[in-house]
Amino acid sequence: MQNKVFTVDEIKRKLEQYCVYQDRCHKEVEQKMREYNLIPEAKEMILLSLLQDNFLNEERFAKSFARGKFRIKHWGKQRIVRELKFRDISSNNIKTALKEIDEQEYLKTIYSITEKRNEAISEPNIYKRKRKLIDFLMRKGYENELIYKTVDEVTS
Repeated sequence: MQNKVFTVDEIKRKLEQYCVYQDRCHKEVEQKMREYNLIPEAKEMILLSLLQDNFLNEERFAKSFARGKFRIKHWGKQRIVRELKFRDISSNNIKTALKEIDEQEYLKTIYSITEKRNEAISEPNIYKRKRKLIDFLMRKGYENELIYKTVDEVTS
């Protein structure tokens, strides 16, 4: 930030806009507040206000994060959990967020991205091909048993 001075109300309004634009977690909002060099009392007051006015809601953030990353980026549950833990989301909220992912849709997704990736790999050696598929799915954050089962079915 440039050396511009804002009142607490202006900063509060800016943070409300920040939260309205997209669901945010506490960590992101606190990071944004650090840019304004606020005193601790002002930070607490603004954070409390955002929570009371429902601009900031960890459970809602966790649910929308899990839904979005699964549907758009096709991440697996392990990757979603890892990213939510990185954002300091509680384990209760993580469990609630994972319930947003439909099990049937989850299985369909892993099969479809495995098939697409299998077609894109030009490796003639079946073992190297399987290894590449397994590595890809592990980076996406799917569970090991599911990965091996899916790769075996797609490549055979």
